Amino acid sequence: MATEPSGVVDDTAIPSAQRWRILAVLLVAIFMSLVGVSIVNVAIPSIQHGLDASDSDVQWVLSGYALTFGVVLVAGGRAGDLLGRGGLFVIGATIFTVASVGAGLAPGANSLNAARFVQGVGSGLLNPQGIGMIQQYFRGADRARAFGAFGSVVGVAVGIGPVIGGLLIELGGSEIGWRLTFLVNVPVGVLCIVLAFLWFPKPLLSRPVAVEGQRAHGWRSLDPVGSLLLGLAVLATMLPFVEGGSSPLFWLTLPVGLALAWAWVRWERHHRATGGTPMVDLGIFSIRSFTQGSIIALLYFLGMTSIWVLVALYLQDGTGKSALQAGLVGVPSAILAALASGWAGRNVPRYGHRIIIGGLVLALIGVTSSIVVVLLQAGGHVSEWWLLLTLAFVGAAQGAVISPNQALALEEVPLAYAGSSGAVMQTGQRIGTSIGIAVITSVAFATLAVSSWPVAMATSFGVILLVVLVALAVAVKDQRDRR
Repeated sequence: MATEPSGVVDDTAIPSAQRWRILAVLLVAIFMSLVGVSIVNVAIPSIQHGLDASDSDVQWVLSGYALTFGVVLVAGGRAGDLLGRGGLFVIGATIFTVASVGAGLAPGANSLNAARFVQGVGSGLLNPQGIGMIQQYFRGADRARAFGAFGSVVGVAVGIGPVIGGLLIELGGSEIGWRLTFLVNVPVGVLCIVLAFLWFPKPLLSRPVAVEGQRAHGWRSLDPVGSLLLGLAVLATMLPFVEGGSSPLFWLTLPVGLALAWAWVRWERHHRATGGTPMVDLGIFSIRSFTQGSIIALLYFLGMTSIWVLVALYLQDGTGKSALQAGLVGVPSAILAALASGWAGRNVPRYGHRIIIGGLVLALIGVTSSIVVVLLQAGGHVSEWWLLLTLAFVGAAQGAVISPNQALALEEVPLAYAGSSGAVMQTGQRIGTSIGIAVITSVAFATLAVSSWPVAMATSFGVILLVVLVALAVAVKDQRDRR
């Protein structure tokens, strides 16, 4: 495992009040970027109508953001480790904010998708800085509380995004409302950038220093070859899952992605052997807690993220609800996610992996009870609004799994790689999300072709149950290994 590079300073000595102000700026920006994912789900029909967009255009509105987000994450995290996390955060927030203006004012589908690609780049730059700066500025119980706040923001962003989108569409109508779902980011982004300049430690950016302390070779630490190889590997791996439905030829990129990932590993080893500093210290994968935590995160996002896509489709297409009504179903879940994350953040030092295991059990309860509600609703026995209760278990699960798993997985990772290792986990989450949404929604639509929405929901939710069970098995193993 690599030592800390001389350019990385432990900044826990800065005043406590300043550390929490820094966290507030980070969380607001991360909330903005994550709402940018979920808010679009309910805006798709309005976008399609307003821009006369094709099904393929609409697919790219969703997937283009996810692709560039995933591709940039690890390189962005490593750049922040070396050049200054505060500076990369400001750059990412600026790119995201400017792209939000472009998306909100887009005259056509192509320009909207181009703006979404750029939004993903900005999000991929700013998100890993958030995790890296929590690692950098917080220790012990304070770090657990900070990650608890991070988890609360994630939970609220995912749940409240469709509600905000539904409200804006109601206010602005089908022509203007969808544009407001992008433009709402602008004042938030500007506020984050201003506060970052005011509150973040200076300098925001610095010249990189290699692990060996040889300033002349500092720029090699950015590892551009490794960044390119990994970015292309992630792109080639995610592409067939976000676009494979349009042409089977896209699936040819999957083995290319695996080959590029193998080439990236070989390059990183070679780069270290020749005196360079790799973008990701592969030694972090020898830390069992990090590897198993990354697997839990990938499986959780692979299974659970598609729930909200399916619920939005089921309520609007299957039961005739409006976009706002479909969004409101997630409100109790968002509240429970925030409360559970706060509690988990305070108690993860005490209970450790038992919180994650309990959260995965709650996920199983939520998914199973949602299947029961959908099937009973089909028979006219209960209302679909019982999903408010069953999906609240999903929100509580999210709060108990995401941030505690993040904190425990990164617990033993050196500060020098806080940004890039956190970005590795986030990249796994993005890949899991893309694969999960593609596969599980495909199961739903394949079932829908021969049956009804309730059966399609029950079938696809059954697949989610299987994935969560595997994640639970890994979490139990991780707890036993730590003992």
